[in-house]
Amino acid sequence: MKAIMLMYDSLNRRLLPPYGCDWVHAPNFSRLAARSVVFDRSYIGSMPCMPARREIHTGRYNFLHRSWGPIEPFDDSMPEILKAAGVYTHLVSDHYHYWEEGGCNYHTRYSSWEFARGQENDPWQGRVAEPDRPAEVIGRESRINWANRPAMAREEDMPMAKTFAMGLDFIRRNRESDNWFLHVETFDPHEPFTAPKRFRDLYPHDYTGPFFDWPKYEPVKETPDQVQHLRYQCAALTSMCDEYLGKVLDLMDELDLWKDTLLVINTDHGYLLGEHGWWAKTFPPCYNEIAHTPLFIWDPRAQKKNERRSALVQTIDLAPTLLEFFGVEVPKDAQGRPLKETIARDAAVREAGLFGLHNAQVNVTDGRFVYMRAPVVGSEPAYEYTLMPTHMLHTFRVRELQDIRLAEPFSFTKGCRTMKIRSPWQHPFPLRTELFDVIDDPGQERPSSDPEAEARMERHLVRLLEASDAPPEQYARLGLKRP
Repeated sequence: MKAIMLMYDSLNRRLLPPYGCDWVHAPNFSRLAARSVVFDRSYIGSMPCMPARREIHTGRYNFLHRSWGPIEPFDDSMPEILKAAGVYTHLVSDHYHYWEEGGCNYHTRYSSWEFARGQENDPWQGRVAEPDRPAEVIGRESRINWANRPAMAREEDMPMAKTFAMGLDFIRRNRESDNWFLHVETFDPHEPFTAPKRFRDLYPHDYTGPFFDWPKYEPVKETPDQVQHLRYQCAALTSMCDEYLGKVLDLMDELDLWKDTLLVINTDHGYLLGEHGWWAKTFPPCYNEIAHTPLFIWDPRAQKKNERRSALVQTIDLAPTLLEFFGVEVPKDAQGRPLKETIARDAAVREAGLFGLHNAQVNVTDGRFVYMRAPVVGSEPAYEYTLMPTHMLHTFRVRELQDIRLAEPFSFTKGCRTMKIRSPWQHPFPLRTELFDVIDDPGQERPSSDPEAEARMERHLVRLLEASDAPPEQYARLGLKRP
């Protein structure tokens, strides 16, 4: 048996034809939907990048206990478990956060790995002189990114193209072998939305404003034509993602891999393109544009294709699904569930699921309602519980470590006490407790005033906090009574 997981970063569900989009050119996602099961209620767990990847490795929620960081010593890593069980695991990626301090030990869990340079702020091209850039730029930009761009002038030199080339090469090289898992992960369509001209030409429009392909993570301040321009830029990069998805599907056809290869197409979270008056993710509430994700799975055992599934599934289910496929026992600390029976017959795996960002709202959904529970004003912040005190780019600063305490072991830390460190990050925007009926109000434009539904969702929230062995302060900061 073989498995391929093709993962995109910030893949926007609402830009894909299988999820109802009628203006983005993405025929290979439609082709994929015809060859797989499409999940209509797939949700994130923890966000953003590395918190989601910790969930993909462990099958556990990350955001209740810590923010961005590496795999912890007590974590059960899915690729490492597969490797120990005799399954060859290989990672190819241009997601440069894997090679920063805050993600420094994810790739080492695989049997082997390859890395394509140049995405976003990857410190790749050494350029002492100030790099060239357009005369007028709005949105976010960085010196590193402008230094990298000239090295990616040709499509074949772009990180996505190189990543897929490495993945396709692995498949061809190992097509006669059995018992392997290939994880192909591209940073696209994460911003900046830099797509070759042939993809941008799919979306002709009149725009004469400043250069703009990278919004700041903040409320929208740009003009309507600038907002629409950026949406077209994102669509162009999504079309490029679709093009390279097609290369994987072509090779699956050519080598007849459908008969024995599990194929998972997923993302870590979505993205706001001006909806709700916001750009991006992290700072706005986890609206469905962020939290409600695309997911496609082909399981050769079930042979189910061109079918939809309504069961509520989450990122935490991916590790158990891959382990079960290879006949490997799922660790007892995993909170996710294998999706074998969901793929086969839409079997439910949960009543409700948590999702969110460390030290922000804690959200819960049952597939119909989304309940966003905000911290009580003036409450104590969340704490970081970790043995790997590392932020995205650097270890915790000395001042952050001068007042550490040791916490008692959690149910999943295998008897290890962790550091307890006051979270240094404070959410910069006001947060509200809100309830949305996402069936009647899919755009989440009208908060619901349904006391019965809110009470039910609060019960789900408390139950899931308890099942996750959430730290005591999570209850206090959310104004909840601890069971």
